[in-house]
Amino acid sequence: PHAIRLEGDLTLGGLFPVHARGPAGVPCGPVKKEKGIHRLEAMLYALDRVNGDPRVLPNLTLGARILDTCSRDTYALEQALSFVRSLLPPEGGEGQCPDGSAPRRPPPERLVGVIGASASSVSIMVANVLRLFA
Repeated sequence: PHAIRLEGDLTLGGLFPVHARGPAGVPCGPVKKEKGIHRLEAMLYALDRVNGDPRVLPNLTLGARILDTCSRDTYALEQALSFVRSLLPPEGGEGQCPDGSAPRRPPPERLVGVIGASASSVSIMVANVLRLFA
C-alpha cells in the first residue's frame, strides 16, 4: 500500500522512511516531511533529470519502485521482499486463457539497484536479503 511505481527500461528500487514508526500493532505513523518526503522527492527529481537528458542514457529510461519503510526495520525487510517477488515467475505455472491460448505476461522487472534505506540497521538487513538474489 505504501509504494510508487514508475515504468522504465531499468528499474531502481528506493526504500525511504516516508512515515514514522506507528504505535504498537500499526506499522506506520504520521508522515515525515524532512527525512522522508524530501528523500523521496530527491529520487524522483534525479530520475526526471536523467530521463529528460537523452545524452545521459540514450535509448533507455529509468523507472522506479519506491517503498516506504515506515522507520521500522522489520517492515522495511518485508517491503524489500517485494523487490524479490517481482523477479520471480508468477505462481501457478503458465495457466491458460478461456480461448485456449497462453496468457501474455509482462516481462520481469529489471531491478538494477536499490537506494536506501536511511538507517544502517535497515540497510544491512535489506542488503543481506537482496544479496541472495544478486
